[in-house]
Amino acid sequence: MSLAQRMLAIFEGSRIAHGTTTVGRIGRTGKAEAVSRIVKSPLTEDLIQGHIDGKQGVGAIPINEDNECRWGALDIDIYDLNHDELRDRIQRRGFPLLHCRSKSGGAHLYLFLKDYQDAKVVREYLLEMSIALGYSGCEIFPKQDKILADRGDVGNFINLPYFHAEFPQRYCFNEAGEAMELEEFLDAVDANATDLKSLETGKKKKSKKREWFSDGPPCLQAMLRDGPISEPRNKVLFNCARYCRMKFPEEWERELETMNQQIFNPPLEAKEVLGTQKSASRKEYGYTCDQEPFKSYCDKELCLSRKYGIGESLDTPQITGLTIVMSDPRIYFLTINGKRVELNIDQLHGQPAFQKACMDQIQVAPPSVKPARWTAQLQSLLSNAVIQEASEDLTTIGRFTMFLQEYCTSMIRAAHPEELKMGKPWTDNEGYTFFTMAGLTEYLTKRDFKEYTAAQIGEVLKRMGGATRPKPTTRATAEEPPCGCGTSRRSKTKTAFFR
Repeated sequence: MSLAQRMLAIFEGSRIAHGTTTVGRIGRTGKAEAVSRIVKSPLTEDLIQGHIDGKQGVGAIPINEDNECRWGALDIDIYDLNHDELRDRIQRRGFPLLHCRSKSGGAHLYLFLKDYQDAKVVREYLLEMSIALGYSGCEIFPKQDKILADRGDVGNFINLPYFHAEFPQRYCFNEAGEAMELEEFLDAVDANATDLKSLETGKKKKSKKREWFSDGPPCLQAMLRDGPISEPRNKVLFNCARYCRMKFPEEWERELETMNQQIFNPPLEAKEVLGTQKSASRKEYGYTCDQEPFKSYCDKELCLSRKYGIGESLDTPQITGLTIVMSDPRIYFLTINGKRVELNIDQLHGQPAFQKACMDQIQVAPPSVKPARWTAQLQSLLSNAVIQEASEDLTTIGRFTMFLQEYCTSMIRAAHPEELKMGKPWTDNEGYTFFTMAGLTEYLTKRDFKEYTAAQIGEVLKRMGGATRPKPTTRATAEEPPCGCGTSRRSKTKTAFFR
């Protein structure tokens, strides 16, 4: 089996689409400028070989039309990422993730499974891994629990490693932090492929150390999983004070002092602990969820379920994965907390319409945010959107062509050229089909096709090969119908003809 065949096999996913990315220059922020598109055709061995040879980069969509996948990935989009530190975290946690460098210097962490599994379940395991590694909020592939396959949705793709494999910038690290060759990577995939039972067993392994905050914020629990921490002690102690006040309302100050001695190395000085106690006693502060390092370990869904977690939350849901289908009008697919929503331009643009669409389709009611924040979020989504070409029947020109062919080949066809005046199309013995512009316009109106005016219809017919002249002498049939406009020699009525 060739390297391309092996790579195609391990990244098996969508059977109907794949992605392409054309990379441009590196911008001031360090991010590579790129144009991403979804192509409605399967990923093939030839496409993979072109990727390996450095001709055209391709991406794979992990979720298939049955909403299952056998691989997934975490996309850590940080351009000055410390790969050595990330590798150490993966190894300490024992996660079966293959650590690859992305095109912009971040990381793609791949999870490969032995069999297809429900995409929603795979996403849950990947979410837990991202939180445990301290990269909560990073992109997770597949991005959706389910796709709207019947609406033309195919999900989102991730760029594959080993583009231009002879001199790759996207490569996998081995356990020593050295770059693997493509064949080594493929061997590592076979060796690291796992199943859900093994993932669950690994998740349930108990540490011999005390499990702090099992009933409190998961971020604090994750940060202390490897034992006492040295930084950032003051920020952590502030959130500990909130936890202690909720759990030990009568003795919270003493509990906080005990916690300081046990979770920090070295503990904070007494005056710093006293300052935190005074601050916490004056006001009921909430947890600082949106600040680092807590943000990187945040698991809001789990925290909401904890007795001493954040309680009720009106935070904006995670909105990612904008796909723009180039139909007429445009169709927008957006991912809200892993659930796919189909929107039109008004629903994407305006918060009230967006909220109604979410409530109707996925039973989620996003809270309102300030207009400036909403606009900034939309701009970010549009800047990173993936373009998906629409099938012909979803475009104006495609529907026009379809109706035109129906009109010229339907049962209303004329038996004699004189019937052209009645708005019927007529086909002569040479295979040319004639019709009046008025007849075609009336037919389109009855089919509720109102996108083109009569003048625009004439221009479209000309672009499809016609002109206001007598019909050409070239023979053709009605089954092969390029269009033109002309005047029949058998009738003085201005007509168009298929030839």
